[in-house]
Amino acid sequence: MHIVYALIAAFGNALFTFGQKKSETSNNPFLFLLSYTVLCAVLLLFSALFFEKEGAREYIQRNLFQIFLSGVGLYITFLGFYFLFTRFGASYYILYAVFSILTTSIFVGIYLFGEKFNLYHLFSVVSAVLAILLFHLGQTTGK
Repeated sequence: MHIVYALIAAFGNALFTFGQKKSETSNNPFLFLLSYTVLCAVLLLFSALFFEKEGAREYIQRNLFQIFLSGVGLYITFLGFYFLFTRFGASYYILYAVFSILTTSIFVGIYLFGEKFNLYHLFSVVSAVLAILLFHLGQTTGK
């Protein structure tokens, strides 16, 4: 099932990226960010209707710090995506993806949460760093 969930997230991310890239640039990027965030919140509220509601208030109270941290992280991510896609293009997503591997998978997953790390994971990190180098070479040569 993890493959299915990853594909769902990848499809949503492709829609997200396409929308950002096709949007007009603005002196106030928050107009676009806020508009799609409101739509996303409405869709999330609708989806929440189909799940258990009992104990929701207590759950939120127990997780206030994590909610705050995740909200700030999402804000920073949305802002970074907006500027990356509108100023450089969708092909630059590879930079985000590789940096995300390094920050999320390695720092958060392995370092902070102590998740499993073996030789194959190390090879994937080396490959990620090589991907950044190859992307940079692709962008700066052969134009």
